[in-house]
Amino acid sequence: MDPEITAKILQEISIFNPTMGNIEDVSMLQDICDIWDTIYNFQARDGDIVVASYPKSGTTWMQEIMELILQEGDMEKSMRAPSFVKVPFLEMGHSSLDLANSMPSPRLLKTHLPVQLMPPSFWEKNVRTVYVARNPKDCLVSYYYFYKMDQTLPDPGTWENFFSMFLAGEVAWGNWFDHVIGWWKMKSQHQILYVFYEDMIEDPRREIERVMRFLCKDLSEEVLQKIQHHTSFKSMKENPMVNFTALPPSVFDTSISSFMRKGTVGDWKNHFLVSQNILFDEEYRKKMEDNGLSFRTEL
Repeated sequence: MDPEITAKILQEISIFNPTMGNIEDVSMLQDICDIWDTIYNFQARDGDIVVASYPKSGTTWMQEIMELILQEGDMEKSMRAPSFVKVPFLEMGHSSLDLANSMPSPRLLKTHLPVQLMPPSFWEKNVRTVYVARNPKDCLVSYYYFYKMDQTLPDPGTWENFFSMFLAGEVAWGNWFDHVIGWWKMKSQHQILYVFYEDMIEDPRREIERVMRFLCKDLSEEVLQKIQHHTSFKSMKENPMVNFTALPPSVFDTSISSFMRKGTVGDWKNHFLVSQNILFDEEYRKKMEDNGLSFRTEL
């Protein structure tokens, strides 16, 4: 891919301002709010494939799995550009949207948008979406460290402060509960495969095959093994095309935390106070009852 495109996207991200705004009561970076009309009017095409999720839910992992399935395990093609260039991120700015518009079909696109903010064209076209959901306790912990290292986001303050912000939905891309429930309810009306991060950790091969079938591919045993190996946490953490080390420290300061930190289930136990766990469980029960959606916080 053209290195100029990468440079253009990097330049645009590096001037993102860590100021928050909101769109229809969803907390969002002000830079995204400023170009909201362009994002909302983005034109999906028949055949588009989308990876969607709440932030820090295994998005990059799933994105790489999907990319390799579509490339039929061709590692050389997979290494052609950083992940944010191979898979344009709808909310990353004009350069990313321009890149998406210039790509041939079928395109693989990424978004963290809650279902109600998706550009309407995605519901009008023949689009397949893989939605990845992660249990909220681990998601919160991962998001806290991400907030600390991502210089385009406001300072999260203390762990206690961020815990309260997350629970109140006052973080970028809004409320976790609304996000996962919104996409869950939409899956019966559109081509949406709902995948759980914990299932991916428990049996990556099974989930890779589920995604493969959803994308109407039929890959050999050898290719599937290759994809599983290449998308293991260790391989991805060392892969400069997916570990975001291509971003300058002014955007992602990896001296604070690496983008791919632990990739486990249950790390929340090292962070939650007993009182926080009680409070969180209460909120979880209140928000999650009667929707048929449940999460595992340990394996």
